[in-house]
Amino acid sequence: MPVAPAVTTTAAVAPEPAQVLPAPPTPRPEAGSAEADPTEADPTEATEVPAPEAEAAPPPETAATPATVPPTTDRSDPPEAADVNDAAPPGDPERVLANLPWRLDPATLREVIPDPKQFRNIRHRLTEKLGTALDNRSRARLLSLRAVASRAAGDLDDALADGRLALTYAEATGELRRSALAQARLAHVLRWRGEYDEADRLFAQANSPELPDRLRVALHEHAGRCCVDQGRLIEACLHFERALDLRGTADPELLDRVRVSLDAVADRAAKSGFGPYPRSRAELLEPDQPPVPARDGDLWGYADPDGDLVIVAEYAEAQPFREGLAWVRRPDDQQWSLLDQAGSTVMTASWSAVRPFADGLAWVSPGEPGGWRAIDRQGEVVVPPGFTDVRPFRHGIAVVRRDRWGAVDRAGRLVVPTRYHGFATMLAAGGQVDGFTEEGLAVVDLAGRYGVVDRTGRVVVPPVHPALVVHPVAYLVATPAGRWGALDRQGRPLIEPTQLDQARVLAEIEQLLTDAVPLL
Repeated sequence: MPVAPAVTTTAAVAPEPAQVLPAPPTPRPEAGSAEADPTEADPTEATEVPAPEAEAAPPPETAATPATVPPTTDRSDPPEAADVNDAAPPGDPERVLANLPWRLDPATLREVIPDPKQFRNIRHRLTEKLGTALDNRSRARLLSLRAVASRAAGDLDDALADGRLALTYAEATGELRRSALAQARLAHVLRWRGEYDEADRLFAQANSPELPDRLRVALHEHAGRCCVDQGRLIEACLHFERALDLRGTADPELLDRVRVSLDAVADRAAKSGFGPYPRSRAELLEPDQPPVPARDGDLWGYADPDGDLVIVAEYAEAQPFREGLAWVRRPDDQQWSLLDQAGSTVMTASWSAVRPFADGLAWVSPGEPGGWRAIDRQGEVVVPPGFTDVRPFRHGIAVVRRDRWGAVDRAGRLVVPTRYHGFATMLAAGGQVDGFTEEGLAVVDLAGRYGVVDRTGRVVVPPVHPALVVHPVAYLVATPAGRWGALDRQGRPLIEPTQLDQARVLAEIEQLLTDAVPLL
């Protein structure tokens, strides 16, 4: 039985600091466009006349890139799946854009745009709202929506500039969902521009198992259509299949869209075949794959994707390349040295135990108890020794063990005290995260009871539950009697723990969600 009327996609951790990125530039009005005449009425709301626009700044593509601000984790104003302001009045440009009827062209698999001028008017009104946006979150949302409007209007250069700037602001918020939306909207622009390599990479980067199913479905759909454009029809079908696996039976509109897409695949396959073999996610994220460990007799070297040795086999042990570096050990040495991808030694044999690089740091030890410490690529010790076990750095934080488990940041500061018996971050979508999620949350074990901490060490959910699973908008929790319920992202009761299994709780959360179909 739900104890809350609805759930929005929140994950409150800490308020965003006052420091934000500089305000984005105002785009120059186009000659003859609706933006060039500020007195022209907006057809989406006939009774409203936009206010005169301020003096135009240089176009976005000529503006300097704003300075980087450390990511924050403010989720007090959480992004909905559609990433529009639900509190906006009906005539607001965000709501107008979200409520427009979108229809796919069955041949091109692009949205049918009957009136580009309408989208230029929406873009003009989004620009007005952007002028009063004061935080990274709002600017990211409005810029990425302006990129959608510009793309639909056919103004792809403007859309590209807005999409790139939106991603900068989104990444500064530290919010996984907002970054994923900005990446997807930018990727959609790149698809329309025919810049498929970067579009494919962005779609792959955005699609995290930690996201809500609705957003993951949209990402797979758009990635699939991008593959259709390239003639990668097997890969496209895999994306459509994954979309259906996530929500097919619960979403008749998705079934219709996938049916249109598969008809287009069939038509193209009949003319030119199904195209190349599908690429893996790793290949999309890193097109130039590093050499992989390969054995030649009793020794190890490294081979290229064709299987040819490119680094001679002269090592007793060889770890995979990570971030362009790999640890190797020679047969006559008990210590490890470091290679680059050309096979050159960049760090001589120095350590008896090593872990691969992650986030620019690697854990190493001379082999003594409590000897683990972290070094950078130059071999300088960044995190002092004192740990008996360690996990890789991920988003600037690593799980470590002394007598018990905690976490340190890249400066070696203990951000989560070493008081827990373990970290066990299970995802509702399946699988386990080694440490913290991309949103900076971790499930901790204290004497067989589970709770949640964030990357600052704050206890979000006290460790009192016999089982706990992270959902994109909630936490699934179990009682000692084996009944399941849910907490919201602030740790407050959301669904009473009366269900026999997780699946029934997931179904209740789905009914409570207020999210719309993501607007990409």
